[in-house]
Order: sequence, then C-alpha cells, then structure tokens
Amino acid sequence: MQFNPRYPTLSPKLFHHQQPVPLKGAKSGHFNEALANQLNWSEEDKQSWIEICSGQKTFAEFEPLAMVYAGHQFGQWAGQLGDGRGLLIAQILDRNNQTIDLHLKGAGSTPYSRMGDGRAVLRSTIREYLAGHALNNLGVPSSHSVGFTSSEQGVQREKLERGAMLLRTSDCHIRLGHFEWINQYQSELLPEFTQKCIEWHYPECLEAEQPILAFAHKVIQRTAVMIAKWQLVGFAHGVMNTDNLNITGSTLDFGPYGFMERFRPNWINNHSDHHARYTYQQQPSIGHWNLWNWLNNLAPLRPENYEKEQWKEALTECLEHYEPTFLEHYKLGLSQKMGLPSFHKDSFDCAMAFLRILQTEQLDYTQSFIRLQNKKYEVIKDDCLDRRQFESFLSQYEHIRQGQDIVELNAAMQTANPVYILRNHMMQKAIELAEKNDFSEVERLFTLLSQPFKKQVKFETSADLQPLPSDVPEVMVSCSS
Repeated sequence: MQFNPRYPTLSPKLFHHQQPVPLKGAKSGHFNEALANQLNWSEEDKQSWIEICSGQKTFAEFEPLAMVYAGHQFGQWAGQLGDGRGLLIAQILDRNNQTIDLHLKGAGSTPYSRMGDGRAVLRSTIREYLAGHALNNLGVPSSHSVGFTSSEQGVQREKLERGAMLLRTSDCHIRLGHFEWINQYQSELLPEFTQKCIEWHYPECLEAEQPILAFAHKVIQRTAVMIAKWQLVGFAHGVMNTDNLNITGSTLDFGPYGFMERFRPNWINNHSDHHARYTYQQQPSIGHWNLWNWLNNLAPLRPENYEKEQWKEALTECLEHYEPTFLEHYKLGLSQKMGLPSFHKDSFDCAMAFLRILQTEQLDYTQSFIRLQNKKYEVIKDDCLDRRQFESFLSQYEHIRQGQDIVELNAAMQTANPVYILRNHMMQKAIELAEKNDFSEVERLFTLLSQPFKKQVKFETSADLQPLPSDVPEVMVSCSS
C-alpha cells in the first residue's frame, strides 16, 4: 500500500488515537479481491487480509484514530457524537492516485461510544458489505468494503449475536456533522479545517473568487446527484442524519436501509422512524434540510469584503442550486429508465404516470422497468386491477417514442435498469446461513450484484427477481447493529 496520511495532520482535538481491540477467534467472512487490487494491495497485504480486517494487524505508517463529530438525528440536535465503534486505520492511494480511507468497523469502544460497546454484529456487517458492493455496481457513489471477518465471540444486542468486523473504504469520512461539532465546541478550528477539506477534496475551488462558496456549491451539487441516483434505483437510506452524510456525496453508514420492492414511496424501512422522516419520498427534502443546517456552519467564514447579511444571502444562493440539480439528474435518469427522450416535453409526465400505476397497483419497482424494457406490456397490464389506466399510459408512451431513435433509447434502458437489486429477504437468507458458518450465499449475492444489469441465469434464483408474496411479512430492520 502507498500511504497518504492526511487526517492526522489536523488538530488532535478532532480525533483520538487508539488501537483496535480484535475479537476472539476471528475467521474469514468474505474478501473483495478486486477492490484490494484497485487499492494497490500487495500480495503480502492480501495474504494478511484476515488479520487486517479483524484488527490484528495495523500499520506503522498510520496510527489508528477515532474521529469526533456531532449531528442532528431525526431532526433534533444530538450533541457530540463520533466514531463509537470504528477507527480510521489508514489513508492510502489507489490506482487512480486518489486518497482512500480504510475504516475498521466493530473495532472496540472509543471515547465517543457513549453507552455502546464499540462492536458490530455479523448480520449488520453483511448488510453493509453487500450494500456498498451493490450500490457501487449500480453506479451510485458509495463506501465500499475490502472484506469482513466473523468471530465466535458474542456481542449482546436484543439477543446474543456473533461479533464481526468490516474494513470499509471511502473517498471521505468527513461528515456534515464535523462542521457542527467544530462550531459548537472548537470554533477556532473552523478556518483551517475547511481549508483542508477544500485542498483535499475540491482543489479546483481554490482558484475560485470565493473558495468557500465554490466549496459549498460543490458539496450541495454532489449530494443532490447522489440522492437523485438513490431515487432512481429505489434505494432508501433510512437514517439520513447530518452525521451520516459526508462532504463528497458518496453514500455512507448503512443501517436499516432498503431497496424499494413494491413501489410504496412512503414505505418506512427503519422501524425506529416513528414519524416517517426518512422514507424514500422524503429523501430529497431531507437532503436539502441537512445541507441548510450545514451551510449555517459556514457563516463564521465570512470574508472581510462581505457584510453579514450579504454573506448569508450568498450561502443561501448556493443552496438554491440543490433542487434544480436534483431534478435535472432525476428527470434524465428516469427518462433513460423509461426509454423516453429526455428533451420531449411530455416524457416526465409519462414517467410519472407509470410510477402512479406502480404505486396504485403495488407492482415491483425494479422488475416493472425490466418488463417495460422488454416490451412485456401485457404482463404488466395483467398485474393491474385498473387495466384502462395502463392502456392510457401505454398509448401516451408509444406516442412519445414514435419517430425517435428507438435503438438509442433501448440501449439507454439497458444501462439504467438493473435486473437485480439487494432485496431484504435475499440478505436475510445469506445472514442466516452465515450465522451457521456457511458463507456460500454471501458469495452468490456478491457475484450476482457484481453485474446487476446483466441477466445471470447461472447465479440467480426466482427469489432474486420478485418481492415476497403479499401474505408473507416483510423483513423488518432496526438501527440495532
């Protein structure tokens, strides 16, 4: 590995150095060799992956650390938070010369653990491992994982479960909540911290007339694009607290997430979300709310040539780009999924009509687009109670496509509509087998989700292509991990 330790150069008030505490009897879970190669891991590193991914081996070039940050959780100020069970164990350069964080989850308690034990259990570790893999291969910016290890050591949650560790990678672990913590507790650190964020992640902003405003605009833009991509693949994060969004617009912190199956935009995938704050349909507006809170933390960085109100207006103008950026990418992506020309004045209305049918008829989000792509119109109509509503949509759909470059539109559909998503019941089966030391289903799903846009008869099962029957209870997921 080629190390590039950047975060430790910041004020020591922002982190706490400590070594991971390995679990007893660590054993292989799953290893992502392709990602290890992308990260320039040597053969020696790959041979030692179990030791690295279980906290037994750290590096002389980087002293592990836990970050401190704060955040708003479910819309309420939560005060000081931080890495309560994770450690940044290295920052390295990948094959593209990009700095990547290696972050070990389940590594033991830290000063920021509050009442937690600093551990992770096998089920949540598998969920995060597969989620990052799935999103990356769907083209959605996300953290990834080199591998995870399991253990015979018990971890107490609602019941005693098997402990595990995950080595997560990300282009950035600096969260919106870092700025909230600094402003609340160490405001003198804000200028240097922000400057480093710009240098490390948005160096092009240094050339702007007002680098802070350029930085804010970039963070807002990337977050809007990320959330648009979530919506297009039917992904619901479940816990969009300000400490769970980073400054580079890549998905971070997988808890009770879910991929949409039957199209229910108000589906609560986190059973702790009693007020439905973080449902699929709320994600765009919550992203806006989080960024509005974050921008308030940039107010103290007002340049000398700006009046207070003028600076506030300038920051507000940055946020005004959020909605059009989101809509631009969402509308374009939806047109591609539908096989409609994005420039046509009626394409978006037609797409919305299709989504209303999916919602009314409770049809599967992913497979309905695949059926549309494969022109299985009768199959969709047969699943509809209101067949006339579908016929009306189909008439408009075919009218818009008439005279267009159908080959080009169909090619766009094939790159925009995954055959496979990570359904909760798929993961549950993998978890249940893994808890019996059988990781074959993890391996199968990992392989299947490596190419989600390609039909893979050799690896798929019928359960991969459809939601559970309506009379079978959904797999419920909690924040417990």
